[in-house]
Amino acid sequence: MNKINENKTPRAALSRDKTTRRKPWAPPSSLDAPPAPDGYKYRWIRAEVLGQEDNKNLSARLREGFELVRADSDGEYPTIQDGKHAGVIGVGGLLLAKIPEEIVEERMAYFADRTQDRDDAVESDLLKEQHPSMPISKPERQSRVTFGGNRKN
Repeated sequence: MNKINENKTPRAALSRDKTTRRKPWAPPSSLDAPPAPDGYKYRWIRAEVLGQEDNKNLSARLREGFELVRADSDGEYPTIQDGKHAGVIGVGGLLLAKIPEEIVEERMAYFADRTQDRDDAVESDLLKEQHPSMPISKPERQSRVTFGGNRKN
């Protein structure tokens, strides 16, 4: 007589993926934030320094396209309780703000172009100012990697 054990645990439930180990303790981050919605990025913006409001920085970031993030009613994230930023997620003089990813990419491209323009200007000034007896040339950057063999030219 073969008796079938009906309380047998399925093999799929015994995989290592199903069992999770307890995570070791780590100090909590004071800048925890909820996940950003699709198409947005989060950034902490300075709203005050040493107890003094930094309206110049905050208004500049808002003009760039940032929007302050209001907390949900669950109270999981620290919020500003009073004042003009009441209800906004904030910690220690910083406010959480979101910005569309398109603006982030445009902003990065803008600053990359400005950096390249400045590098080109410095390079052209150097070449203009060089003396014929002491020419300035770009360094030739070459690297060779060999692994135990003879170097061939």
